[in-house]
Amino acid sequence: MKPWLFDILACPIDKHFPLKLYIFTYETKQNEFESLLNIYDKRDIIQIKKEEIIKILKEKENQYIKDNVIIEKNSIDVYLDLFISSINELDNIFDKSPYEVSKKCYDLIKTKIKQKIIEFSRNINIKKIEEIFPELYFVNKIKIEIEIDSGIILCEKCHRWFPIIQTIPQMLPDEYRDADKELEFLKNNKNLLDENFFNQDLKPFNI
Repeated sequence: MKPWLFDILACPIDKHFPLKLYIFTYETKQNEFESLLNIYDKRDIIQIKKEEIIKILKEKENQYIKDNVIIEKNSIDVYLDLFISSINELDNIFDKSPYEVSKKCYDLIKTKIKQKIIEFSRNINIKKIEEIFPELYFVNKIKIEIEIDSGIILCEKCHRWFPIIQTIPQMLPDEYRDADKELEFLKNNKNLLDENFFNQDLKPFNI
């Protein structure tokens, strides 16, 4: 499961959104996170532009922008509002993995990167948009290319939890869920979740 999917996932039972995501492990290797941090630190605009993730579109006298996170083209002000909203979704993600570098990436996005994009949005100058290309690029890479191997998705409204197993979110109706398999998964990862998690009225089963 890639983090971008979490932007659009709602509970299949009560349609509640946003959900909570607890990441246990990644399929993505640590050195891939480190490589993204290195590109961001270097602020190599030429390299970033070569990948053509961030697209500036000119139509008559108007200019639009889109990328892999904000897929539809929008005016720069609308785009930035949507992009900031996408960053805000990361507040519902809790990285419980053994990777310190992944936690560093999420913290960077939620603090320094978010602040820089907000500041740019307050005084938009399309001619200077490349100044935030490293920030836009970094968020795109994290959201679109990072692969979560295992974790739990939680609906705070109905208290249902859904496991992510081998990158696949298992979001089935209660009657189709494998209680033995999923309880074993929950027990095996109990140490990654605090007591408050288990004190909820978890559905459809709890340990």
